[in-house]
Amino acid sequence: MKTRITEMLGIEHPIIQGGMHFVGFAELAAAVSNAGGLGIITGLTQGTPEKLAAEIARCRTMTDKPFGVNITFLPTLTPPDYPGLFQAIIDGGVKVVETAGNNPQKWMPMLKDAGIKVIHKCTAVRHALKAQSIGCDAVSVDGFECGGHPGEDDIPNFILLPRAADELTIPFVASGGMADARSLVAAVAMGADGMNMGTRFIATQEAPVHENVKQAIVAASELDTRLVMRPLRNTERVMNNAAVERLLEKEKALGADLKFEDIIEEVAGVYPKIMLNGDMEVGAWSCGMVAGLVYDVPTVKELIDRIMSEADGIIHKRLNGLY
Repeated sequence: MKTRITEMLGIEHPIIQGGMHFVGFAELAAAVSNAGGLGIITGLTQGTPEKLAAEIARCRTMTDKPFGVNITFLPTLTPPDYPGLFQAIIDGGVKVVETAGNNPQKWMPMLKDAGIKVIHKCTAVRHALKAQSIGCDAVSVDGFECGGHPGEDDIPNFILLPRAADELTIPFVASGGMADARSLVAAVAMGADGMNMGTRFIATQEAPVHENVKQAIVAASELDTRLVMRPLRNTERVMNNAAVERLLEKEKALGADLKFEDIIEEVAGVYPKIMLNGDMEVGAWSCGMVAGLVYDVPTVKELIDRIMSEADGIIHKRLNGLY
């Protein structure tokens, strides 16, 4: 399947792996790229420029295909070394950067001078238009279904994607609720040039997370995620567990008086304990509603091959058969 995204990124299939905290390591990124998609290393998981440089180099030993790095801009008391992280990306010869969170405009000259394609994650059409105006090469349009931060507008992809197609001139991919061939064909039908999968790629053989995490996703239904931190206007969709229930109780009890410090035990520093150690009740971790469409734990290649084969069947048999 050729789209503007496959042409721009030099990949075989219009499938991008989301940048996920303590999931987007070299093993997963290389597996996605080797299977014809675009793998993504999560920059802030590495933390320092030196560690990111080492992870990029490690990924290069596993694949000769294009892969990217995700850099998320978060409000924090101690900002990461963004100049150093971007320099590590440039020095590592990475040609695709996925940005998320705050506006990446400050870093665009540095990235464009290095010939890097920039894909910015957006949860609203107005944000996508802003990304287009500052020179981003593509955007990832994240619907309300997505794991992680869906923004505050609560617009699902059945509305958001066609709206983006109506307004944008640059390519965009659909993110949130993407799991299979139906997701891909539907996204393309609504104007997207491909799809970004996060949660679905966690439940694969190569994802370097604890087996408990993979099985939790397989066991979950579309009803098993919750929205937390809404009162702080930092909404996150997470898998429900005991820690999330505690967090929601605190939100309810404190109401408008809620501060981040009140919920810090449930959200700060929990990812290594969950993703690496498999302690599923210790804190809140991002997961999309699409968990309800995840039924197995295949290899990345099996998953992508299946998606592309079934997409071909949907397009050439089911849809053609309607006429």
